[in-house]
Amino acid sequence: MPAQPTAPAVVFGGAGFIGRHLAHALVARGHRRVFLCDIAAPQWPTTEEMAFHQLDVRRPIELAGIDEPPLVFDLAAVHRTPGHEDHEYHETNERGAEHVVAFCERHDVTELWFTSSIAVYGPTEDAVTEQSPLRPASAYGRSKAAAEAIHEEWARARPGRHLVTVRPGTVFGPGEGGNFTRLAWALKRRRFLYPGRRDTIKACGYVGELVESLLYMRRHAEPTITYNFSYGPPPTIEEVCAAFAEVGSLPRPLGTVPLRPVLAAARLLHRAGIESFRPERVHKLNRSTNIQPGVLLELGYPYRTTLRSGLAAWRDAEPAGEFV
Repeated sequence: MPAQPTAPAVVFGGAGFIGRHLAHALVARGHRRVFLCDIAAPQWPTTEEMAFHQLDVRRPIELAGIDEPPLVFDLAAVHRTPGHEDHEYHETNERGAEHVVAFCERHDVTELWFTSSIAVYGPTEDAVTEQSPLRPASAYGRSKAAAEAIHEEWARARPGRHLVTVRPGTVFGPGEGGNFTRLAWALKRRRFLYPGRRDTIKACGYVGELVESLLYMRRHAEPTITYNFSYGPPPTIEEVCAAFAEVGSLPRPLGTVPLRPVLAAARLLHRAGIESFRPERVHKLNRSTNIQPGVLLELGYPYRTTLRSGLAAWRDAEPAGEFV
């Protein structure tokens, strides 16, 4: 895939967790202008090469200062589940995709990256590869599957266009504030027990590794490529907790408790107004995301991290040892 290292890069959803690490990687590769487009400004330090532009992808996109075809990264999404009404996922993830590809049409973009989700596969204990059927079971998963189709239609509408679509497992690292941050918090305070089982498979990967894989895949998008992102084979929740204990010196879980009483306790705490204890989150801990990174392995992608070294890089980031 042809690309000029100095070409401007436009990152929709660029002020978020993944956008932070992608923006720094683009600057490190020589991109002198990186447009961070999001509804709120970054809460992390930017460089002189980065410019924040406030916009909402649910509306037609107008962006000044684009004088040559940019590289475009579509990270914008409503993604927390649970946490939103069904229509919110569709309004942002589908309509946003339509507005992003319309922007690409107007600016003669030829290279586009899109972050989808493993939610397009739906829940399953079986191993899932890129060739597995899409069976989304949530509004979020359905909206991401629809967004994938919108990006694919753009890529195939004209010769010379290239699209990289990634379906990541859980992504962890500095600035995450999500599943792995909550797990580290619970382990540190000795409040985590395995709900029902400890062999739940959890596809995951370090955010820096995700960014490296995105940029690596540009050479293989002829015209499109879709891949799962995770370490392979993906670890179990017990292996994740063991890695936290080894790398972060965090206590190991207190044991395993039957699922039913944990769900009952979560319902009571949620009704009491404690948002971090939701039955849906307990179910997520109990259900596998057995996502296999088949395409990455077939192409010989050179992983730079493992689960443990990724956690170690996060541990060493500021504030050191906090996993936030």
